[in-house]
Amino acid sequence: MLPLLQLSFSFMLFTQTLTIVAIIGSLIVLVCWGGFFMVQPNQAKVMTLFGSYVGTEKRNGLRWTIPFYMRKTVSLRIRNFESAKIKVNDNLGNPIEIATIVVWSVTDSAEAMFEVDDYVSYVTIQSESALRNMASSYAYDPQDDESQDIALRSHPQHISEILKKEIQERLGKAGLTVHEARISHLAYAQEIASAMLQRQQATAIIAARSKIVEGAVGMVEMALDRLKEKNVVDLDEERKAMMVSNLLVVLCGDRNVQPIVNSGSLY
Repeated sequence: MLPLLQLSFSFMLFTQTLTIVAIIGSLIVLVCWGGFFMVQPNQAKVMTLFGSYVGTEKRNGLRWTIPFYMRKTVSLRIRNFESAKIKVNDNLGNPIEIATIVVWSVTDSAEAMFEVDDYVSYVTIQSESALRNMASSYAYDPQDDESQDIALRSHPQHISEILKKEIQERLGKAGLTVHEARISHLAYAQEIASAMLQRQQATAIIAARSKIVEGAVGMVEMALDRLKEKNVVDLDEERKAMMVSNLLVVLCGDRNVQPIVNSGSLY
């Protein structure tokens, strides 16, 4: 009877031991299972342990790490940001409306996560601040047609490079890279838009008139030289001045001139 009791006790002890081992093993498996994580393309996992940064995983696929690591996902994809239209005074004090499109991405996920509170909001605020500062440093239009000064409207490529550089200086400390920055909207403010439009129209008219007069003078000179060369007619200074006046009226007029044919003697 006693050996039977001992055998029963040993079996119960063995069963309890197996149960404890199974429970411990299950707990270990569950804890280790929590260390698996997935990294998608163009993503990074920033890992910390008890508030300390321990590393970043950028390799794609299924990964495993110590289960106690806290993991935060940071997207490395290229993003677009279009600013709102802001009103600012240009270098000459004229109020203008301007907006920009910024193409950016995260290149240092640790700095983006820990250097700023919210890097997306940081991009928005700093881009608009850089745009405002850049717009106030240049004139909307050059002072004259022969001016070599950089202006917002006449040098779009140069202005884009300057804007990109200024935004990058602000975002670089947060681990962000600016790929492109371009002006998406540029216009005079409504309160002066009408006056500036008249100014632009007047400038265009003056430039066109200058070209017309220059061409007309050349044509008159050519006509007088050809008449003199072919000995078609011999004109005195008074008749020559009259001919020049008539030709300039015909060539420089806004409308077609109705000629008057003289059927009598020239003199």
